[in-house]
Amino acid sequence: MLDEARGSAELSEDERVGEDYVRAKREEKRAAAEAVGIDADYISSFVDRFYARIREDELLGPIFVERIADWDVHLDRMKRFWRSILQNSGEFRGNPMIKHIAIPGLEQSHFARWLQLFYETLREGEPDPAATSLVGARARMIADSLLTGIEMQRTGLSGTRAGKDLPDV
Repeated sequence: MLDEARGSAELSEDERVGEDYVRAKREEKRAAAEAVGIDADYISSFVDRFYARIREDELLGPIFVERIADWDVHLDRMKRFWRSILQNSGEFRGNPMIKHIAIPGLEQSHFARWLQLFYETLREGEPDPAATSLVGARARMIADSLLTGIEMQRTGLSGTRAGKDLPDV
């Protein structure tokens, strides 16, 4: 968004139109998500259940436990992240790519397992098949993007299709 320190009276007409457009698109995305049951409560519950599985997982649990000192802070951050992704809330600030590139040894098997646990959790609390499709597609897109970024960092352009074999929902 534009510099919030400036008052709306200082915005040009084009800036005001742009701000109105962004607000309308955010509201449209939020309403579409809520229409299939993806509201803030659903996202909160999903994140809690999903990361409980992650913590118990033999492959992924140790990676997360080694890096997360305060799970309440991490879960709150992930809830903001998923509300931003699924409802376009705009409340998440961060760079997931940098965080994941910094983890040595991450490879396709880690992301495939992450998606498997994600999809299992998603199907358990499915409010609507359209919600499962939407949330699952976004998760796969994120996993693909992170894996591709990591592989490109390691191997250059040969890593551009690193996530092509990740599972779909």
